[in-house]
Amino acid sequence: MNMNFRFDIPTKLLFGSGELNRLSELPLPGSKALIVITSGRSTRSNGYLARVEEQLDKAGIAHTVYDGVSANPTLHNVREGAQLARSEGCDLVIGLGGGSAMDCAKGIALAAVNEGDLWEYTWSKTGKGRQFENKPLPVIAITTTAGTGSEIDPWFVITKTETNEKSGIGYPPFSYPAYSIVDPDLMMTVPPMLTAYQGFDALFHATESVINKHEDIFAEMFALQAVGYVGKYLARAVKDGSDKEARTYMALANTLAGFYMNCTSEHSLEHELSAFHPELPHGAGLIMISKAYYRIMAERHACDGQMIKLARAMGMDNADKAEDFITALDKMMKDCGVGELKMSDYGISPDEFPAMMRNAREMGGLFGADPTELSDDDILRIYKESYR
Repeated sequence: MNMNFRFDIPTKLLFGSGELNRLSELPLPGSKALIVITSGRSTRSNGYLARVEEQLDKAGIAHTVYDGVSANPTLHNVREGAQLARSEGCDLVIGLGGGSAMDCAKGIALAAVNEGDLWEYTWSKTGKGRQFENKPLPVIAITTTAGTGSEIDPWFVITKTETNEKSGIGYPPFSYPAYSIVDPDLMMTVPPMLTAYQGFDALFHATESVINKHEDIFAEMFALQAVGYVGKYLARAVKDGSDKEARTYMALANTLAGFYMNCTSEHSLEHELSAFHPELPHGAGLIMISKAYYRIMAERHACDGQMIKLARAMGMDNADKAEDFITALDKMMKDCGVGELKMSDYGISPDEFPAMMRNAREMGGLFGADPTELSDDDILRIYKESYR
């Protein structure tokens, strides 16, 4: 365990019930906001957009809306939003929604003030690794889900649909949100299955951080606490979305996992599933591949002690072997009603696995964080064992 660590998160966090109502009281870093939401109906129909607009009106901040974000945000979404921000003279970007809206908001904030195409700044297969020259527009992240942690970190994931590539991008410390509002009241209407998918996304942010070979003692503290809260409260939130205690602790778990998000290749492997099939929710894809992924770790005794810690954090007090974490994971999936997810239901075919494997390799350096090296055959095995 690494005993050296750094902790420097410039985001000002407002957490708890009713905190959205304090937006107008903040010294907002702009005079005209671009509010970024998805193309779905829930942000409007649940009244969340109207509440944000009301708060901006109280603060004397002009605003306009970009509502074209896909479920998995695309490079095209970022281009459109950046063009709108420039043409409307926006100097502030607000991401309102789940990870898609917040990720796209971060991308827009960078693309609006830097030359060229955002993809040129990625290290993906078709990117150029270009360096940002200008700091992004300030971002305010207002999350309506408990899953991605995007409200508290400097990174975002964008899909280039022409090549089925997903790439993580960021410009820390400048791409951290200026403010993050995590108000569980905005999460009460999330449907059961989406609650489960989002909760497992938060879980795997934390579990990957614990097994990550670069993990340190401070990061582990956040991650294990997040795992414990997910283990205790996710099934309750799925069963009863109006359970405010469960929603609040899931929101906290998500944010804790986001504080120190050290992902491994499990995320790279899933990102290619949803890059090829954008209708696949990210959390659902992670659920599909997770047991096969962690099974390899257990078979190779790559991180036995860390997996035992994870099993105990999830409530298995007598855990004494790595496989116990997989057992605890399987139980949680069944308790949340997601144990029988099928890749084939989303049109995924085993014929695509080699191309997915190659693209996953190109998605940044997450494979270098794994506690054991995964070969191409290992990756294909994970996909094949997860398929049904």
